[in-house]
Amino acid sequence: MKAALIGYGKMGHAIECILKQRGHEVPLIIDIDNTSDLCAEKLKDIDVAIEFTAPSTAFDNVTAAMRAGVPVVCGTTAWLDRFDEAVEVCKKHDTAFFYASNYSVGVNIFFKVNEMLAKMMNSYPVYDVTIEEVHHTTKKDSPSGTAVTLAEGVINNIDRKSKWVGHTTTEPDELEVLGIRRSIVPGTHTVTWESPVDSIRIEHMAKGRESFALGAVLAAEFLVGKKGVFGMNDLMKF
Repeated sequence: MKAALIGYGKMGHAIECILKQRGHEVPLIIDIDNTSDLCAEKLKDIDVAIEFTAPSTAFDNVTAAMRAGVPVVCGTTAWLDRFDEAVEVCKKHDTAFFYASNYSVGVNIFFKVNEMLAKMMNSYPVYDVTIEEVHHTTKKDSPSGTAVTLAEGVINNIDRKSKWVGHTTTEPDELEVLGIRRSIVPGTHTVTWESPVDSIRIEHMAKGRESFALGAVLAAEFLVGKKGVFGMNDLMKF
């Protein structure tokens, strides 16, 4: 597999390392100094592009690759107000698009556990729920895309919450989702259910970027040769 990397920060370097470990080639790397190389001519021999950049550039990067007929795996969060537009570009150019807010296998299992617990808790209104995420200080979005996915998993499965808010709240229909930034923290997400008599807490703690990078590479391997829009549920066969 020949992969293009769009974004060459810490995640890009980690993804490159795993691609090469798994026997793949990385003939094209796009970073801030060579954005003009994200064009059909440079992409003509690429099997899949993996995009990890910033919310301000993700949509343009993803759609540029898809307009060149190249399948894209995207891990950039906080740009989903334009997600439907990206899907339309994917369909128009008959290619493939894979998006996830988090590519860690463990986190995606955590997502499912979160949904199952919320379904159970729908019958027990004595429990209130909050979400907290802690990341390194260079994390660009807050709350994280992973925390937002967790919040959606709760809201979609419990009647007493109608929306999430990124601050403390005492409104009964609001789900509190707090983002905390500290140095040297790969990422911790905690969902807490609190009643007057006890607490139930589920938590995922990342130990490094490798699990996210591996998941992105697995998604790229999965995407080659496919058409359409996919996510981690497809990859993990949930």
